[in-house]
Amino acid sequence: MIELYHNDMSSCAQKVRLTLAEKGLEWSGHHLDLRKGPQLDPEYLKLNPMGVVPTLIDNGEVIIESTLILEYLDEVYPNPPLRPTSAVDKVRMRMWTKQLDEGLHAATGTLSTCIAFRHQHFDTKPTPELREAFYAKIPDPVKRARQRDVIENGMASEFLPGAARRFRKIYDDMEAALGQSSWLVGENYSLADIAYTPYLTRFEHLQLLAVLETRPHLANWYDRIKARPNYAVGIGEWLSDKYLVLMKREGLEAQALFMEFFDAARP
Repeated sequence: MIELYHNDMSSCAQKVRLTLAEKGLEWSGHHLDLRKGPQLDPEYLKLNPMGVVPTLIDNGEVIIESTLILEYLDEVYPNPPLRPTSAVDKVRMRMWTKQLDEGLHAATGTLSTCIAFRHQHFDTKPTPELREAFYAKIPDPVKRARQRDVIENGMASEFLPGAARRFRKIYDDMEAALGQSSWLVGENYSLADIAYTPYLTRFEHLQLLAVLETRPHLANWYDRIKARPNYAVGIGEWLSDKYLVLMKREGLEAQALFMEFFDAARP
């Protein structure tokens, strides 16, 4: 039995659940409430030293990092295949997923926390001392500094304009690619499409899908993504009202300012 340590609204966990659903794989879950901090407990850090989700255990093997988990699942459970067959297209697929690990996922965390999730931290850790204790447990010093800034400063965070620039660039690149083919890598749905699904979903929940108005190919892709059965199973069944209500309320409040950042962004 596959075991998955995950969180209902985590973008990285959503990727893994989408893949498990697409392949029809059964799994048992350990849901972590990230606002309470169990991902930073010593026992969990033995499994995942970075203190993040997801963590997958299969036949006793511990696999971390969502991009690697997706490739592992496609290697070990190859039906249906979710990687291209040609060497060139495999490289193209990895070029997409590589970008997530090289800044885009961090930009998602910046955006989500600046707009909405910081309010959860203030609710659960209402004093500066409690928040400092939370920051101190984050193993990665770069992530620790970013978390402190985005939680404490919100839309005034120094990291927000860079996150907007990163998203504008990737959405322009996706629009161009989808103007040439049905999916991000050719005519077959792949791990690249799975990997990017949660990020458009996050923009939808934060009321930021105005970015699709000038990107019709990307808008069509997202409509087709949401119509796939694995979307309902991997994302839809796990949506949390406490997050959705918060993201909608705060997203509407921050929408105009973020779009100013986004529209002003240039590569």
